[in-house]
Formats: sequence, structure tokens, C-alpha cells
Amino acid sequence: MTMQGSKPAALPPVVSTPVFAAMPKVSRLRPIIAQVLPPLLVLAVLIAAWQFLASGPNATLPPPTKVWADARDLIVDPFYDRGGLDKGLFWHLLASLQRVALGFALAAVAGILLGLLVGTSDFAMRGLDPIFQVLRTVPPLAWLPLALAAFREAQPSAIFVIFITSIWPIIINTAVGVRNVPQDYRNVAAVIRLRGPAFFWKIVLPAAAPYIFTGLKIGIGLSWLAIIAAEMLIGGVGIGFFIWDAWNSSNLSDIIVALTYVGLVGFALDRIVALAGRFATRGTSAS
Repeated sequence: MTMQGSKPAALPPVVSTPVFAAMPKVSRLRPIIAQVLPPLLVLAVLIAAWQFLASGPNATLPPPTKVWADARDLIVDPFYDRGGLDKGLFWHLLASLQRVALGFALAAVAGILLGLLVGTSDFAMRGLDPIFQVLRTVPPLAWLPLALAAFREAQPSAIFVIFITSIWPIIINTAVGVRNVPQDYRNVAAVIRLRGPAFFWKIVLPAAAPYIFTGLKIGIGLSWLAIIAAEMLIGGVGIGFFIWDAWNSSNLSDIIVALTYVGLVGFALDRIVALAGRFATRGTSAS
């Protein structure tokens, strides 16, 4: 029996240990770790294999340690500008990206418009599609001599090569998207008497948006490939010219560093277009 008036003993407060407090944070980081860790491990294995294979007596390519020793200044300070063509990789990449931006923008506008025309008109489909199918098989650099003869300057010639290289997947994918607009959408448009520009904005473009951005994604990749090759021939400031100049100077370490930058920028361009397409298709589906 307990004595009258006595109070029950109070239970000790529950204190959350740091281990349990950190568990939600670990669970939130787990998806990020699952995405980042595998490529990092594969990259580490590849670098280790590269170091082992390139350290032999008959190796012709420099190992990663030599690349770091030879091109350390180029990696650490990509923003230097000593005048002329003696610039850091940032300025070469910026010059190439400016050409790609202009050429790809022109190709996107012209490609979408021509794709809409081919997708909506049977006559345009029969007349233009065979020509497009033939021209799209021409390699990008094959257009460069004609571009130099027509424009007589390196800058517009490079932009034209980008334009003519990236326009074909945009045209083809846009036309396929327009022709694959569901018949139910067309029936609804006919019922509510939606015609002309309103039909394109409300029905055709939202339905064809995934196809259009697929073409844009392929086009931006081809644009980046084309400008690297074109700049090797036209010279001037640009990442393609930097690679060719490094080859002429036998600076293999600089070439490896430049190729790494080229791959990273190309990946970033692909992700940017894919992200824009995701937002655009989400917005059109929501509307």
C-alpha cells in the first residue's frame, strides 16, 4: 500500500539519441547516394586502370598523374586571358557555346516550323520529306567548304554547319509528333469548332511537345559534335581549335583535359534541354 498524499514517481524524460535523430537525414540522402556512388566507383576504377595501363614502358598516352602535372594550370585556372589565342578553356568553351546557341536557335525555329508544315500537309510531306531524308545523311563537315565559299568568313560558316546539322532531327520528330496527334483530340477540336492558330496552340503543340523536345535533344547533341569538328578547320577561339592546336604542339595532356570539358558541357546541354522538355510537357498536360 502507498501512503496517502504521496506522489507517484515521475518517469525519466525520453531523450532522442543522435543516432535516431540522424536517421531521417540518412534516409533522405540515400537516393542521392544511390545515384552518385555507382558512377563515382566506376570512374575511380577507370582512372586506376588508366594509370596502370599508361604507366608501362610502351604506353603512348600520359597517365592521370602526368596529365595533372602537365595541365595543372589549365585545370586550376580556366579563366586566364593573355591576349590573342592564349586563353583559358572557359573562353574557348564560351566561344563555342555562343556559336552553338545561335546555330541551334535558328535550327529550332526553322525545324519546328517546317516540321509543322510537313506534319499537317500531305503535299508538303510528299514533296519535302524525300529531300530531307537525302540531305540529313550528308556529314556535317561536308557542308563546310560550301559554307566558306558562300559566306567567306569562318564565324557564319560554323554557325551554318551547326544549323544544317541539327535541323533534321527537329523537323522529323516534329512532323511525327504532329501526325501522331490522337484522333480523339481532333474530334474534340471539331466539336468545339477549334480551327486555325487556336487549333495549333491548344491541340497540336501540346500533343506534339514530347516529340519536338526529343528532336531538340538530339539536335543539341549534334550541334555540339559539329562545332568541335568545324572549329578544328576554321581556327580562331573555340574548344575545337584548342584541341587541334594542342595536337600540333604535341600536348596530349591538354587534349585530355579539353575532351573532359567537352564531355561535361555536352552532358550539361543534354540535361538542360531534357529538363526544359519536362517542364514544357508538364505545363501543356496541366493546361
